[in-house]
Amino acid sequence: MDKFLTFTIVGLTLAAIYAIIASGLVLTYTTTGIFNFAHGAAGMLAAFTYWQLRYDWGWSAPIALFVVLLVLAPLFGVLLETVIMRGLQGTTETVKLVVSISLLLFMIGLAQLIWRPGVSRPMPSFFEGRTPIDLGPTTITWHQAITIAVAIAVAIGLRIFLTRARIGIAMRAAVDDRSLTMLNGARPNRVSMLAWALGTSLAALGGILIAPGPGLEAASLSLLIVSAYAAAVFGRLRSLPMTFVGAIVVGLAEGYLAGYLPQNQYLTGFRIASPAIILFIVLLVLPNPRLRGRMTRSREFFPMPTITGGLGFALTLVVAAVMLATTLSDADLITYGRVFPIGIVALSLVPLAGFAGQISLCQLSFAGIGAIVMAHLGAGGDPLALVWAVLIAAAVGAVVALPALRLSGIYLALGTAAFAVILDRWVFNLPRFEVFGLFEVNLFAGGSVAVDPIRAFGTEFDDPASQMIIAAVAFALVALLVVWIRRGRLGRRLLAMKDSEAACATLGLNLLRTKLTVFALSAGIAGLGGALYATQLTSVQPGNFELVQSLQVFALTVVGGIGAVGGALFAAVSLYAFLPLLTTLWPATVRWVGLLPGATGIGLGRNPNGAVHEIRQGFLPLLAARAVLTVMCVAVTGAYVLRLLDFIDNWTFVVLLIACPVIATIAAGLAKPRAVEVAAGHGAELHDVPVEWRGIDRPWTEADAEELDRRLGLSEVELRGVG
Repeated sequence: MDKFLTFTIVGLTLAAIYAIIASGLVLTYTTTGIFNFAHGAAGMLAAFTYWQLRYDWGWSAPIALFVVLLVLAPLFGVLLETVIMRGLQGTTETVKLVVSISLLLFMIGLAQLIWRPGVSRPMPSFFEGRTPIDLGPTTITWHQAITIAVAIAVAIGLRIFLTRARIGIAMRAAVDDRSLTMLNGARPNRVSMLAWALGTSLAALGGILIAPGPGLEAASLSLLIVSAYAAAVFGRLRSLPMTFVGAIVVGLAEGYLAGYLPQNQYLTGFRIASPAIILFIVLLVLPNPRLRGRMTRSREFFPMPTITGGLGFALTLVVAAVMLATTLSDADLITYGRVFPIGIVALSLVPLAGFAGQISLCQLSFAGIGAIVMAHLGAGGDPLALVWAVLIAAAVGAVVALPALRLSGIYLALGTAAFAVILDRWVFNLPRFEVFGLFEVNLFAGGSVAVDPIRAFGTEFDDPASQMIIAAVAFALVALLVVWIRRGRLGRRLLAMKDSEAACATLGLNLLRTKLTVFALSAGIAGLGGALYATQLTSVQPGNFELVQSLQVFALTVVGGIGAVGGALFAAVSLYAFLPLLTTLWPATVRWVGLLPGATGIGLGRNPNGAVHEIRQGFLPLLAARAVLTVMCVAVTGAYVLRLLDFIDNWTFVVLLIACPVIATIAAGLAKPRAVEVAAGHGAELHDVPVEWRGIDRPWTEADAEELDRRLGLSEVELRGVG
């Protein structure tokens, strides 16, 4: 009985912290419609700041708490809402999620920049030296008692604020109907600003209360509140009373697991992953949400790719890989060669999230499955292991998708994130085990596992150059597959489902089969990328496929352009080419580069079409000016020949590779000012798109209006009169 009461108190203490954090998350979501994935990171920054003021600078606890909770945290929340979140109106759920994920990555990088990782920063609990409070059969520490009391006070305070205070009632009204609230004289922007200030303060309070347990470590502390996400989902991200009930359920479950779960090598990771398991179960138990119908038009636009453009992109990519493989050193090839396998993992997101609108945060987990298959079935370099990696990853993706298919939007994102955490913290760390005595499963063997290089046609591709070329060819083929899907019947079905699931169901489209198909396809592509990634690493471990890295790939793919194959290449180049190159050129930026992935994604709300769209627009004059394009290709070829003959070094070659397209684009723009119009579809080159699809597959133009008038036999005189 004493043990039961002890772990009940532990569970209630955790429940109190989760309730505080989750209530702030629900408050911001209900008033703005944005699920703040960086909510835990805000609490993490507050915990670090409190430690800095209280223990490093020696401030008293009341003053440090006042400054953090009532000054810095509210101001930070107001800054987030005003500068970032307000600009997300008219964007899709994916863009909103990516901006909040980018905030998470940016805050983790900021914390690691200010407070150097690996340094011990002990943070004692409140009144740690005092004698615990005697409850008879057990005791409770002052920190636990304060935490529970604060949670009760927060619950009562929020109840009074939202039902009695005028501004609280305005918050609830803004949730129900923002436009009607404005007609009645309320100011929704001010309401949202206050909600973010209050929500950030609650996150800061929860971060300070939970930090003494796990300690101050940026990434782990930011993701530690997965349990708070489960509590918020328990209340359907709207009901604060049900959120507190969910926090109690989750907290007690964790407390009892800590006290009564048998201690063995198979269940050690289960206890660590239990919050994610609870979140996944809560998502599945929730009532099925209604089918989505598009209520507002998105500002996103991804043009239909052409066969010629896809072939040109694939060929250029392979040629670039050959140039790199024959000019870079082995050390550089090991560093930059990871662009292509990670690019394949990013490509798996294009049909899933870009075409179908299904958000997945566990693609790197499927890549980990592909790596495991390559390690165990690719002994001796058997190339058939690549096929097995695709098939097994696709099968796992289908199995995971079956229970998750009833979810959509943020619920699906949370479900896939929970699956990734379960694999990271538990499944990937399992020792060797048997399944019903039928066969044996050995994943990472409790550590790392070696991967043999591919052997085909009597040749072993064990050098970095050949591995880069193989990965580049695979990326090019998968990119052509994605282009073919986008132009085919499946692509049209996926786009229709993204636009309105309700309309597709009304017209008889089998949503279950369509979602299952795209999930399996996406997981298979990610498995192929993971298998090729494993051959380059020569040995893999669970740390290669963590959730934070998966979030980086997802965020940067959306930043690049989630609806285009170029967006996947943008993500891979950013992570495994640009950042390493930056640290090589300026070693002093090593601690700063962690801010770049997050900072890049934060600005996505201003341009939801992605960076690739802007890059393509910039190169349109060059694509239309064939003579200038030919001269540029000749110049690049000449620079490559000079490099092979050692007349120039690698740095000079890189400068020439960058300078040639830039100079050629400027020259093409000066030579043919109308090249952009022709390449963009204002001329006759893109009139092969049916009239009824113009404005959907590409922007509507005046030339399209004139052609439509001609086909209908109308004229401006007939429509508007002679005047």
